Amino acid sequence: MPDKEQAGSRPLEARAAVLSELVDYQGGSIVSRTIIDKKASTVTLFAFAAGQGLSEHTAPYDALVHVLDGEVEITIAGNPLHVKPGEAVIMPANQPHALRALTNFKMVLTMIRS
Repeated sequence: MPDKEQAGSRPLEARAAVLSELVDYQGGSIVSRTIIDKKASTVTLFAFAAGQGLSEHTAPYDALVHVLDGEVEITIAGNPLHVKPGEAVIMPANQPHALRALTNFKMVLTMIRS
């Protein structure tokens, strides 16, 4: 059986994978791995070190955040949400939003472009 590093670097097509194992924490930073990049949408895994975040910004597309591990504060149009593992939030298109890792946390971000 391949080790975690080998399994994590293989394409995901036609195989099962534990998404939270495909991206690792790195102290003081944000790590990302795009697993689908198509014209209509992208799916990206992120691992945020505690205290890291994304400053307020807008995007022209709806995005779904699904928390895999840890906890995050997601603020959408001034409304802070405390999001935990297994929970998901839709960030509506053109609404200002920001993220701040309350602990080390991992998420799947699905951006719908159409």
